[in-house]
Amino acid sequence: MTLHLISHSLCPYVQRAAISMLEKGVSFERTDIDLSNKPDWFLTISPLGKTPVLTDRQEAIFESSAILEYLEDTRPSPLHPSAAITRAQHRGWIEFGSATLNDIAGLYNAQTADTFNKKLQTLEAKFTQLERQLGQGPYFAGSEFTLVDAVFAPVFRYFDSFDEIGDFDILTDKEKVLAWREVLAARPSVKQAVSENYPSLLRAFLLNRNSHLSRLMTRQIGGD
Repeated sequence: MTLHLISHSLCPYVQRAAISMLEKGVSFERTDIDLSNKPDWFLTISPLGKTPVLTDRQEAIFESSAILEYLEDTRPSPLHPSAAITRAQHRGWIEFGSATLNDIAGLYNAQTADTFNKKLQTLEAKFTQLERQLGQGPYFAGSEFTLVDAVFAPVFRYFDSFDEIGDFDILTDKEKVLAWREVLAARPSVKQAVSENYPSLLRAFLLNRNSHLSRLMTRQIGGD
């Protein structure tokens, strides 16, 4: 075992790397760190101070996109399409997935109802674009699981918690997106990419953001 994934328990970018390695059937060690109290050794291998970092025989790679490409270059069972044009297009959709995660962070950090609602509209528009892009499924590019699927599986995990808080209509009437979300959730690599207590950890994280969403959750708890 030469691969070591430096992780945070909630980081969606870490999940991408874990899913990729699980799909490829390669062994790896995983170490979670506390990003609010980063150890010195971590800062020496992560110039941006972020997870994930992957080490291979003590050589460090930071940033999830670089990690995914490294795994494609060095490990079996490719998750990128073979055609160069399709690979390039998939890399674009991976960036779209990162932008979607940024919008999700904007949603759960929004301080006011107005900002929150604007973020809802932005996210709804992104998933409308995805609905137009998706084919017959079950995955992003059809029958084969690709890195785009590995990127969006952690995106959909947030909606498991959002659905418990309220009906925000982000995915309403998007039948292809909803079917994609369901099949990704059932994928073994996606299930194994997080710990069993991930849902409770995420809910606690959202509740402690001191945001509009946090206040919605507090009112929900009070109503219960």
